[in-house]
Amino acid sequence: MFSRRFKMYFQLHWIKAAIATVFFSLVFLLVWGLSRIESFYRQMQLIQIPMYILMGVINAAVFVFMWLFFLRGGMTKIAAGKVRAADVNVKWDDVIGIDEAKEEAWEVLQLIKDRTMLKKIGGKIIRGILMVGPPGCGKTYLAKAIATEAKIPFLPMAASEFTEIFVGVGASKIRKLFKRARLMAYGYGACIVFIDELDAIGRQRSFSMYGGGQETNTTQNQLLVEMDGLKDKQENVIVIGATNAAEGILDPALLRPGRFDRKVYIDIPGVEGREKLFRYYLGKVTHDPSLDIGRLARKAIHKSPADVENIVKEAALIATRYKKDIITMDEISEAIERIDMGAKRRRRMTAREREMTAYHESGHLVALYRLHPTEDVFKASIISRKESLGVVHTSPREEEYTRSKESFLADIKVALGGYVAEKLQYGTTSSGVSSDFKNAMTKAHLMVWMLGMGESELVGDYTIVPKEQLSEKVREKLNDDTSKIFSNCIKDVEALLKKEKHILDRFVKELLDRDEIDYDDVKEIFDEYDSRKDPAKK
Repeated sequence: MFSRRFKMYFQLHWIKAAIATVFFSLVFLLVWGLSRIESFYRQMQLIQIPMYILMGVINAAVFVFMWLFFLRGGMTKIAAGKVRAADVNVKWDDVIGIDEAKEEAWEVLQLIKDRTMLKKIGGKIIRGILMVGPPGCGKTYLAKAIATEAKIPFLPMAASEFTEIFVGVGASKIRKLFKRARLMAYGYGACIVFIDELDAIGRQRSFSMYGGGQETNTTQNQLLVEMDGLKDKQENVIVIGATNAAEGILDPALLRPGRFDRKVYIDIPGVEGREKLFRYYLGKVTHDPSLDIGRLARKAIHKSPADVENIVKEAALIATRYKKDIITMDEISEAIERIDMGAKRRRRMTAREREMTAYHESGHLVALYRLHPTEDVFKASIISRKESLGVVHTSPREEEYTRSKESFLADIKVALGGYVAEKLQYGTTSSGVSSDFKNAMTKAHLMVWMLGMGESELVGDYTIVPKEQLSEKVREKLNDDTSKIFSNCIKDVEALLKKEKHILDRFVKELLDRDEIDYDDVKEIFDEYDSRKDPAKK
């Protein structure tokens, strides 16, 4: 093993060793030569030596510049150096919330650590692994954990680092990366090459007579060649690619057997995974021991591991700002609001504008609480955030991966609640309804044109059909269905808010007095109102 390591280091650093040898040889010859001549000539030579060195450095710099930028098309040095597994230091137990992906990755890890059994039965070593999933779900983290657990070098690169203006530069970087990886594998028994955001160079290749996309094609071709070359090598080099894009965007040549043929799908964690994540990250800060972590996990639906970590970090900053010693539920709720809705901005509004904003948000609130089958009010506010004057922040009651027709209709009704409340109270509306209309119209159009949820029961995705191929009659039916959904939703919301005008006014008063109300306050007011209407509910 020592001889292999020595050979590896010599191959990696032989240029430096050669330069050092030449340098010291020249210094020795210079000193020896000067010692042989008379003192007058020796002084003359010593005076001229700095000038010779300066001219040599200038000439060398000009030559290197010309050679790199005009003959080679740009610098091709790989920015990322060798990163050993000990330097990565992400332990297997540190990867939390993605248990299914960890199980798949564990099989890969065992094959890296012990290839003998696989070879014994005639199996082929895995050369390429593709990790697919949304941002912040732990793809890079899991790859680092594999390297740490296997105790092998880890060479990370972002795919964008291979993309250059000049054709051939990206391919040159690919060659250098794999040359380094093979040397690392020779010295340590195995090596992992990690290419993040693989879609930057892995998208389906396009060919044009004008040369468009030629550099990306060349870089991808070189990656394919290098991965094919691993089959005939004894060095155990495993290439892990990570992408947030859909798998279908990648070129089929990358996904065929022998390349990125092993896929690990990493998804947003479920409620159990989020609970583990909150326990892990809260364990790193001082928090209230009575904190209901299960409730936190249920509130943070569709949050990634990176989102959960960010929530805890933001909560710690908020607690510090308020000069508190521990993190409580108040700080965590404020952190979620700040991340999802933006920072608060105190704008000076007129009394009428502030009251109209309160009616607008109360209309959303009542429609959401009464009509939506899957979502609840997280917080209602008339404090400006981002571009909006107020907001009603929603929170899913449970995790859902598909949407029903009833859920889409409820979304539209909630979006129209602000418009209806303004018109009901003032007989007019404001420009604040623009984003609500856009949201509602988009969903109504989606329901009719793509999902077959219109009254005329036209079934199919008409958005993929060119408009000139659709008959005027079909387009009229689709547009009529969209308009009917819109108008019917407005009627339902009008009926609700007229019936619930008393509670609508109550929420307006609460918002004007307190600026913000959260779910517990909303539920208490509704329960109080409902118990007065129906004493049996007390």
